[in-house]
Amino acid sequence: MVWKITNSSKKQVDRYGITIDQVVLPNGEEKTFSYLNITKGVCILPITENHEVVCLKQYRHAVKSWQWELPAGMIDGDGIPLEVAKKELEEETGYVAEHWLDLGSFYPSAGSTTEEIFLFAAAGLTPTQQKLENSEQIELHTVTMQELKDIISNGDFKHGAGLAAVLRYKFKTD
Repeated sequence: MVWKITNSSKKQVDRYGITIDQVVLPNGEEKTFSYLNITKGVCILPITENHEVVCLKQYRHAVKSWQWELPAGMIDGDGIPLEVAKKELEEETGYVAEHWLDLGSFYPSAGSTTEEIFLFAAAGLTPTQQKLENSEQIELHTVTMQELKDIISNGDFKHGAGLAAVLRYKFKTD
């Protein structure tokens, strides 16, 4: 069940690569298949000593609205996911964590992108200082697990990586 690639072209647009493959399917039919090459990333579920979660409300230009999210970011080059997660947690929330739980990785949209996101839970939080990039507009919110469950259940929390992190954490700790 291997797709044979007969021709492949790549184009870079800003931080996204676009690959267009001409493939021969296992049944012999030819098809054009395109997908985005997206840098790997991380997402962190930060948990306070009171078992609350540090969430973000962040303005996202692509959807032109403020979104509930968990801290996350891109892995540059050959970055180590845990090290990138530590950096992103401090930059976006102003916290460092003493304890880290690896929640694995997932592909948010394997049918159309190569993106892989590594998930972590972080505890033993100590406040430092946020170090936001100039394009980041972030509000911090500390919510109980029940409040987070309500935000998720009513459809206000749409951050895919954040949803995956919460689900993996709940499954690993229940």
